Amino acid sequence: MILCLLLAAFSSPVFAGEWTANVVKELDVLVQSCAVVPCTFTHPKEYHPDSAINAIWHLKSDWKKRIYSDAQRDVLENFKGRTKLLGHLSDGNCTLEMIEIKDHDNGPFCFRMELPTGSIDKFSFVNHCVMFKMLPNPPDPILTHSTAIQGRPFTITCSVTHTCPSHVPELTWNRATTDDVVTVVHKKNRFGYWEMESILAFTPEEKDDHSEIICTAAFFGGRKSQTVSNLYVKRTDNYNHIIVPTVAVIGTAGIFAVFCTL
Repeated sequence: MILCLLLAAFSSPVFAGEWTANVVKELDVLVQSCAVVPCTFTHPKEYHPDSAINAIWHLKSDWKKRIYSDAQRDVLENFKGRTKLLGHLSDGNCTLEMIEIKDHDNGPFCFRMELPTGSIDKFSFVNHCVMFKMLPNPPDPILTHSTAIQGRPFTITCSVTHTCPSHVPELTWNRATTDDVVTVVHKKNRFGYWEMESILAFTPEEKDDHSEIICTAAFFGGRKSQTVSNLYVKRTDNYNHIIVPTVAVIGTAGIFAVFCTL
């Protein structure tokens, strides 16, 4: 019985290899900008070495309508020069980049692989395609910060989500003093989505009270958006005035409680 189970396991698709693909199903993409479609795949290893794989991306409605192919002559005219593979096929990576997004590039787009050994070695992953949700305008940056207190270190974070890690948005601030420190962080958000962060650190002074802090996001393709936050700086003496009486009340209450228990 154990021998039969072992034989069944080693002859299963997991060990022998099978046609599988993992493609993000939907992406929010900015018109005129770019998008990166994460994609990984596997195929039956006994057919042909990975170096001989012909990678194709096509419209779901017709695999012959290709938006990417190693043979540029086979690519639809509207997509020529706008698509390329970012991953290495030998690593099972079929990630696609598309630039100069047009408002009609909705898809769905599917990955297809061909192994030049016969008709059996061709497969389109039509159940794992991507749709583009068009954004006519870029998303506004999000600003988050704590309370600004005069003379104390203060940070404000500007972040924006995007779907083009090959051409990340650039975040800039309207402040440009030598004492300001800016830290940039780029990280994955969720499958197919990334987040760019810019963290501005400085010590606010009285002159900064009621000033505007503006973060501008510049996207690949020339589109821009910005968010404005009004900075309200608390004076140190006012801040202490709020804290100290509170502590005093707590201390008085504690003393009163001690006398009541005697």
